[in-house]
Amino acid sequence: MTKPIVTGRRAVIAGALATPFIWRPARAAQQLVIRTTGGVYDDIMRRSVYDGFTKATGIEVVTAAATMSKLIAMYKAGGAEFDIIDTGDSGLLNLERLGALLPIDYASWKYGNPDEIIKELKFPYRVGSYVYATVSTYNKQAFPDKHPSNWAEFWDIKAFPGPRSLPDMGSGQPPLELALIADGVAPDKLYPIDLDRAFKSLTRIRPAVPKFWDTGALSAQMLSDKEVVLSAVWNGRVQTLIDKGAPLAIEWNQNMIQVQAYGVPKLSSNPKGAQLFVDYASQASAQVGYAKELRYGPSNTKAYAMLPQDLLDIMPGGPKYRDLGFYQKIDWWEDNRDRVTKAWSNWVLG
Repeated sequence: MTKPIVTGRRAVIAGALATPFIWRPARAAQQLVIRTTGGVYDDIMRRSVYDGFTKATGIEVVTAAATMSKLIAMYKAGGAEFDIIDTGDSGLLNLERLGALLPIDYASWKYGNPDEIIKELKFPYRVGSYVYATVSTYNKQAFPDKHPSNWAEFWDIKAFPGPRSLPDMGSGQPPLELALIADGVAPDKLYPIDLDRAFKSLTRIRPAVPKFWDTGALSAQMLSDKEVVLSAVWNGRVQTLIDKGAPLAIEWNQNMIQVQAYGVPKLSSNPKGAQLFVDYASQASAQVGYAKELRYGPSNTKAYAMLPQDLLDIMPGGPKYRDLGFYQKIDWWEDNRDRVTKAWSNWVLG
């Protein structure tokens, strides 16, 4: 199996946010500026997508990193210099609600086929590029015979003793969906989230949680150091540890699927070129390259047939694990983020 190049989704993002935003008041007409996570991610995407797009169209691709707060501030100030935004779909939904995005011009696609995009990833103002997942991870030495096979068992401290970890609010979202599933709520009945029930469920498992993680690096470190023997983590993080020989394994049952996506801002100085890029990047052949290196599932259904079986065996969103998981509903999160933040703070400090 090919070893992964990246060390994890959040590690790439964290490194990118330290990179200063690149302001370009004047630039070539045949150029696109893409907001990305930076670092190694840019290297992978350049090999897989950017260089091929430039060769096919003559349009140069330039990348720059920016936080979501910077993107919003630049839009409100009328001075954003991005043509494409590559980020989590919750951030794009936020920008869409501010009126900052153009509709995705699916009707003009000539490289990709809109009908090949996974339906849960295709929206009027954004289109998914890949999916990742929050999964249950366990230490095989701590559970040599039987491990938790669902979130209810993960929550069962008596049957499966040992320290475990869960994401903090600082990670983006605390594990409210997982808490509800552990309490008996079916994945297709999660939304709207019952906050009271979710926090009561979290209270049950809290004695076994020495620390909640706020970054992917911390989630991986706690598993690597055996500070915890169970954790809810992003699949890419734990897969990197597994590939390095750590005695860890993933339980894919009830995995929560999350989305990275493209959006085209209204302030783009090259909207036609931006739409053309989204089209090009959405074809199966363009997605296979970065899917192999990032270890995340492409948004184009045809791309999975182009991937080797050993990668499909560890990849979210594909035919093997898609039906075992559920998509996180970012609409609910963006509607309720302030309320959840307050509730989480009160619970953590209580």
